[in-house]
Amino acid sequence: MSGTAAPGVAAGPVEWLAPDDPVLSWDGVAELERTADGWLPRRIPGGRLATTLSQSFASYAAMPAGVRFGVRTDAAEVTLRLNVTADSAPVDVRVDGALVRRAAVSGACEIVVPLAPPARAAEPAEAGSAAHDVEVWLPHLGHVQVAQVGFRGHRALLPAQRPGPRWVTYGSSLTHSMFAAGPSETWAALTAARRGWRLHNLGFAGEAHLDPVVARTIRGLPADLISVELGINVYLRESFSPRSWGPAVCGFVETVRDGHPDLPLAVITPLASPTRERIPNKVGLTLEQVRDGTVAAVRVLEALGDRNLHVVDGLSVVPVDEAGEHFADGLHPTADGEHVLAARIGPALEGLLRPPAAP
Repeated sequence: MSGTAAPGVAAGPVEWLAPDDPVLSWDGVAELERTADGWLPRRIPGGRLATTLSQSFASYAAMPAGVRFGVRTDAAEVTLRLNVTADSAPVDVRVDGALVRRAAVSGACEIVVPLAPPARAAEPAEAGSAAHDVEVWLPHLGHVQVAQVGFRGHRALLPAQRPGPRWVTYGSSLTHSMFAAGPSETWAALTAARRGWRLHNLGFAGEAHLDPVVARTIRGLPADLISVELGINVYLRESFSPRSWGPAVCGFVETVRDGHPDLPLAVITPLASPTRERIPNKVGLTLEQVRDGTVAAVRVLEALGDRNLHVVDGLSVVPVDEAGEHFADGLHPTADGEHVLAARIGPALEGLLRPPAAP
């Protein structure tokens, strides 16, 4: 194997785990698929992907945005054996919430990561020292197969405990986060980490077209909060007309409601895109009209009795006059812009969660 291997920091044998070992507490995955080169974590079940009739959707759906595994351990180091496509995002390793390694990956690679948090990095690693929460975030862009995960210098190795609320979020490249500095610094990852939420990211770059398989997936996932970022792909790809867009929004939300009739569900309308706001696309929709039609669909569902449906106005997240400051290309947030989105969308979503039920 080739890659970015670092020198080991502890003596003794490595305990190797297969990716489906229950000690590796995965989050943000619907299934782990065994392949010839390892295990492919999927955010959406692979068996029904063909129903989209889109190779592009299938490709983006196989990218592990928001996918990570966590352990509670006193190990001195973790070793990752991965098979990664070229031009992928990096791998992030966090210890007690702090980023200790951001590693570029490509091809068949092995990465050895010391697990001492920053404050202890200069101290010698000793087996049996205080345990820490270790979380490995796979690249949010590119395809990753996990072959093996190894730990060295440990006495304790337990699955991560994640008691926080489950948040499922769906959307376009704005949710997939194309320019984030790393997989743990997308706006969705930042939003979840700051609040202790369990994120399941269903952002698909260029592919947020209200596919029924996505609605059915969300319907079946455990959740305490759901958000759907809608509209920008519909405008750019002309996938719905002025006649069909509103009913499609209603149908998607109602399918989700079949599994989650009472949960808070936030509909995030398109963020600003200055060159597209009032320019009709080939089917006659402006971005303003997409935004208005999305809100109209929400109001219809509210009138029909949905009491926990909410709108997050995309123009309140990034107004038109701030797009140049926070977007890399007039559409996608920069790495710093991801933090801006987290700071603005996070509180809006947090306010929708119900207080914990009394025991």
